This record gives sequence, C-alpha cells and structure tokens, in this order.
Amino acid sequence: MSLFGISTQAQKKNDKSPKTIVLIHGAWSDASSWDAVVPQLKKQGNEVITVNLTGHGADNTSFAEITFKTYVDQVKSAIGSRKEVVLVGHSFAGLVISQVAEDIPGQIGELIYLAAALPHNGESLLSLAQQDPGSHIGKSLTVDKEHGQAIIAKDAVADIFAADAPPPVQQYLASHIKPEPLAPLATPVQLTEQNFGSIRKVFIHTVNDNAISYGAQQHMVKAGKVDKVYTLSSSHTPFISMPDKLADIIISESK
Repeated sequence: MSLFGISTQAQKKNDKSPKTIVLIHGAWSDASSWDAVVPQLKKQGNEVITVNLTGHGADNTSFAEITFKTYVDQVKSAIGSRKEVVLVGHSFAGLVISQVAEDIPGQIGELIYLAAALPHNGESLLSLAQQDPGSHIGKSLTVDKEHGQAIIAKDAVADIFAADAPPPVQQYLASHIKPEPLAPLATPVQLTEQNFGSIRKVFIHTVNDNAISYGAQQHMVKAGKVDKVYTLSSSHTPFISMPDKLADIIISESK
C-alpha cells in the first residue's frame, strides 16, 4: 500500500536496471542516519553509497581544514565515473548535492531533496535559514566563531530533529550530537541554469519539521524548479520515524 501518488512520468520509466543511489546526511548528523533505509534500497538491486562528511560521526578532522568544497569533493569522489546517479540530500546536504550536480551534471540522473535546503545561485544555508522564522534552531544555536563551530543545545535536539522518535532514540541523539563545522554553512553555492537547472528534482516534504519548517520547504519548492513533490507527516528525520515510507519514495524515483 502506498500513501503517495506515483506520477505518470515515473510509471512510464522502463529502465529497470539497478541504479546507484548516493545518500548524503545533513548537519549535526552522520552517515548512520540512513541505516534503516539502506537495506530496503539494496533489496531492489540498487547500489547504495552513503557518504560520511568530513568532521562528522567518528571523523575528527580539524574544523579549520573543512570547507564546503571538502564535502562536494567527497561526494564527487564517491560517485567516481558512475552515470545516472540518484543523489539524495537531507537538510544542509541539499546545498551539497546542488553543487555536485552543477559540477558533474552529466553523471546525475536525479536530485532528491529530503527536508533539504533547495538553493538558488549565491545562497548558503545561513542565508536560507534567515528566511525561516518557523525553525526552532535559532533559539538553541550557539555560533563559536573562534573555533569555527555551530553548536545545538542538547536539551533542544529532540524537539528540533526528532520529535516523533521514541524517547530512547531522542536521548541517544541528544547525547551524541557534535558541533558542526561553521564555514561550510556560510558558503554560497555557485549554480547555473545550464548545469544545475537541467537536472530533474524531487522534493520530500516533512510536515512536522522544526529544523527546516514546512512553510520554508514550501517556499523553496515554489521558488525552485521541482518536478515532483512527496509529503511525509514526520519530523526532520523520517529515516528514523518512518524509514519504510521514505525508502518507498526513493525506490519509486529510482526505477
């Protein structure tokens, strides 16, 4: 049973060969975000690649060495020479996948934005965040310019990121959250209509989102050129609260 419609365009896709799906996590997170989704994508025969961005998870690279380009280059390296890649970005990673698509448009078949920043040329995460009064991040964010990091208060983690997750998961997230490298959040993307603008785009809304509000998501979709929209009644982290439904969407878009 499906809770979302599949477009006529998707139904007409006849290419049943396995695809490469590349999953990019957001800020204050790591590649383990996708652990409940990856097995379902692999069951369909797809190659699934998760990228752990530098400075996240167990990676302790100095923040002074991390730039937005670091992330973009990581994703491009993970893609290698693959073609028709389905590139999925959560939250901040919407900017990363946008820049990757700009740089190697001939290798990207589709961009999927999951509750993600969908930028125009010259925008950064910080500039987009200033346009989102519905986000709960601002009141719990500390910007430490001296050490180049952005810090979320632990007692706000559950509300911001995972209000619909079980309490033990909320507690785990709060106890394991790390500061985020600041420089990439302030770096504007450099996009063109010829490259980035030519790639098919899908947006997955998260209605009960306190990180990137539903209103801000709708505004970005309206202002951008999005080919298809899905909607999940979840918090900012549907890969935790409803991985099956999220996987179904990604699978349908990868056929």
